[in-house]
Amino acid sequence: MSDALNELGEHIASKRPDCVLSWEISFDELNVDVAPSSLVGFVDFLKSDATCRFTSLVDITGVDHPDRAKRFDVIYHFLSMTNNQRIRLRVSIREEDMVPSIIDLHPSANWFERETFDMFGILFTGHPDLRRILTDYGFRGYPLRKDFPTTGYIELRYDEAEKRVVYEPVDLVQEYRQFDFMSPWEGAKYILPGDEKTDEVPK
Repeated sequence: MSDALNELGEHIASKRPDCVLSWEISFDELNVDVAPSSLVGFVDFLKSDATCRFTSLVDITGVDHPDRAKRFDVIYHFLSMTNNQRIRLRVSIREEDMVPSIIDLHPSANWFERETFDMFGILFTGHPDLRRILTDYGFRGYPLRKDFPTTGYIELRYDEAEKRVVYEPVDLVQEYRQFDFMSPWEGAKYILPGDEKTDEVPK
């Protein structure tokens, strides 16, 4: 498998050196880094090239790296049913950057790009209907960004008195915000053997 993937990686890099920034094999998959400006042309090449034949778009998602200048990686997974091979593309962008849509090449990218926008706030230029798909229309923030609070911002509940769904700001009392990370038995009223706590702060 690795020999075939190495040959494929070398073929792709030699045919499209204008698009491939780097490539490697990990977890038995070929990983290719591509510049955003080259994405559409490169995806078209992968789909039409006789050696590649990556005609099936499996998934599009994002990864948030808030400590990096290029905060987001947009990840594309493709399958070649002809060759029984998979490839993963990675496009790294800044928070304010936009990624070209690949809907014209893979219509199934429609919902994948909408989901990536909904969860990470990544914009896709040329998308015909880029709106939220998993969260509500009035939802604030992007849940899979690492700076998004685990409690969210808004609480949704059905109000029996008003007979309708109401939205309220999340309001947690302080006792729910204090966590005891020293104990695997958070909230327990007793101490089990081996659960003694140290007086020293972990370094």
